[in-house]
Amino acid sequence: MAVWIQAQQLQGDALRQMQALYGQHFPIEVRHYLSQWIEAQPWDSIDLDNPQEGVRAAQLLDGLIQELQKKADHQVGEDGFLLKIKLGHYSTQLQNTYKHCPLELVRCIRHILYHEQRLVREARNSPLLASSMADAVTQKHLQINQTFDELRMFTQDTENQLKKLQQHQEYFIIQYQESLHLQAQFSQLSQLSPQERIVREPTLQQKKSSLEAWLHREAQTLQQYRVELAEKHQQTLALLRKQQTIILDDELIQWKRRQQLAGNGGPPEGPLDGLQAWCEKLAEFICQNRQQVRRAEHLYQQLPIPGPIEELLSDVNGTVTDIISALVTSTFIIEKQPPQVLKTQTKFAATVRLLVGGKLNVHMNPPQVKATIISEQQAKALLKNESTRNESSGDILNNSCVMEYHQATGTLSAHFRNMSLKRIKRSDRRGAESVTEEKFTILFESHFSVGGNELVFQPGRVPFAVPDKVMWSQLCEALNMKFKSEVQSSRGLTKENLLFLAQKLFNSSMNHLEDYNNMTVSWAQFNRENLPGRNYTFWQWFDGVMEVLKKHLKPHWNDGAILGFINKQQAHDLLISKPDGTFLLRFSDSEIGGITVAWKFENAERMFWNLMPFTTRDFSIRSLADRLGDLPYLTFVYPDRPKEDVFSKYYMPITSAKAIDGYVKPQIKQVVPEFAASSGDSIGVGTSYMEQASSPAVCPPAPHYNMYTQNPDSVLDPEGEFDLDDSMDVARHVEELLRRPIDNQWISHNQS
Repeated sequence: MAVWIQAQQLQGDALRQMQALYGQHFPIEVRHYLSQWIEAQPWDSIDLDNPQEGVRAAQLLDGLIQELQKKADHQVGEDGFLLKIKLGHYSTQLQNTYKHCPLELVRCIRHILYHEQRLVREARNSPLLASSMADAVTQKHLQINQTFDELRMFTQDTENQLKKLQQHQEYFIIQYQESLHLQAQFSQLSQLSPQERIVREPTLQQKKSSLEAWLHREAQTLQQYRVELAEKHQQTLALLRKQQTIILDDELIQWKRRQQLAGNGGPPEGPLDGLQAWCEKLAEFICQNRQQVRRAEHLYQQLPIPGPIEELLSDVNGTVTDIISALVTSTFIIEKQPPQVLKTQTKFAATVRLLVGGKLNVHMNPPQVKATIISEQQAKALLKNESTRNESSGDILNNSCVMEYHQATGTLSAHFRNMSLKRIKRSDRRGAESVTEEKFTILFESHFSVGGNELVFQPGRVPFAVPDKVMWSQLCEALNMKFKSEVQSSRGLTKENLLFLAQKLFNSSMNHLEDYNNMTVSWAQFNRENLPGRNYTFWQWFDGVMEVLKKHLKPHWNDGAILGFINKQQAHDLLISKPDGTFLLRFSDSEIGGITVAWKFENAERMFWNLMPFTTRDFSIRSLADRLGDLPYLTFVYPDRPKEDVFSKYYMPITSAKAIDGYVKPQIKQVVPEFAASSGDSIGVGTSYMEQASSPAVCPPAPHYNMYTQNPDSVLDPEGEFDLDDSMDVARHVEELLRRPIDNQWISHNQS
């Protein structure tokens, strides 16, 4: 359970101690509104005695400010207006307080969390608070549980009223039969002598009049009981519908939304057990009320009394049917989604679950679920009840499965483990649409009996509800979520990173992220139209960044060694005041999935240098750390971290190469010829681009062999960027020489 939820249960002196932790240095309102975010951050992983941790601390400060601003932007209404102003004030206050000393913010929050946890632990040992803190849940969930208690009382009340009605009706029927018996006796008076008739007739007449009056009054009473019972059922069903709306339209839809976000890199959607328990309670109350309504209908059929009750019962019965249909339809869900991208002849899996299957006894006659792939147009037509049920857009193997009931967990589900898309039928594409933009969905449907009605159920999510445009602020959240998931890093995108992305996407020079909040992004901008002056889209560039980080650079990104999201001019602006040898790593603007080194080294020719971007192909040959380690003139990682402190732990150990079958293993080394002579690198005129370790058993104890003379052309372009094309001939010659046996190239020490 979250610490803040438990802290709010503190009482007395413990509560006063908790309140004393807050003040101008960190307002308690910030703790309250950002409780989940604060408790999810790695405050304890930061070394407060290490000044180099200031970068990570600054990132946490930026994240805190962003979350505050986001919370403020979401406030609406009169009360929301005041809260929006207050949160905005706190955002500015914290920014001004800690922007020059972000480590103090980390120290402050660590102090607060430590003492909160201590107070909660102490309170947990107190018998007075133990039960209340153990049962503490969110206010909304408490309200749901309270409503279930009300429904239980309402249902019990209608049950008692129904029994009372039944008793009165049974007694009424008995008395009605008695009136019929008296009527028969009256008919027999004509057969008696006048004297006997005079004696018996007044008594029978009195009984008959009295009984008829009672029957008339009792009929009105029964009618009143029936109307009251129907109205009570209407109240119960209204509360049931409201409760069902909260559970299905809020809680279950939120779970489905989390499931969607999990497919885009968000956190796991969480288990369904709690939702199933709520849905089963709904089903239980619906069934109880449905049975009561049917018993009331039976009583009416047994003793029809003219009045409004027939119409009332019809309305109540229709309401019950609507509620149970909505419950069953909405709780037939896809627990495990199939992949977002399907390939033909490739196996995939999915799981479908009926949350109320056990409670409604559907498992007594296990239904079969069928999976069909349909196009976007077919799905939309199906939602409009247009006839497309027998149409499909392809063939799926192993697309039928019988639902299984698991007694231990009470779940009714169908596991499709070996589905495979055999064939797909595509429609004619329009305009600039690519094949990847054509969308399909897998429809899961089943027939099963609930309450004697044969119904067809399918998931309640509207397919392809994709907007044409989204707000940039929404896209920021999605990009950050996807980035952290793909790179598998807790270090997400900072405010500065998002500003860089906004400038890139909108081709804008506005320097404040807030300036982009009201701007929208279309699909064409995102992944159809190329960025200005480039041959790739925004998404292709961003996806390339995630790919190279995930495969080769994740440790360096987590260490804060890669600035990444800055352009060349911004890099030069950052480096201009730094000493020679200071460098930074940024993502290339010209190469998808490329990362380049920019460094300061002032000479007569220039001040800033930019190495040609490295890509995944380069890092599969030699790692980034080893490449940087090869360049001794790169000494400090921006802003002032010694290179060896940052990268040396990732260097590949150098082992001596021994001859095997007449060959020696070469050692690849990164070299920039312009710096070779001044930095003391072994590369010079007549030396090779590839260093090779010596082998005492084969050759004299010389450290290197001359394999190919240096190309006089520079491997840095006129702007200081490495030119790969100019060095390809060198690589090909080296590769050719390495294929030849060593005794054909060099004379051994013994032969010289």
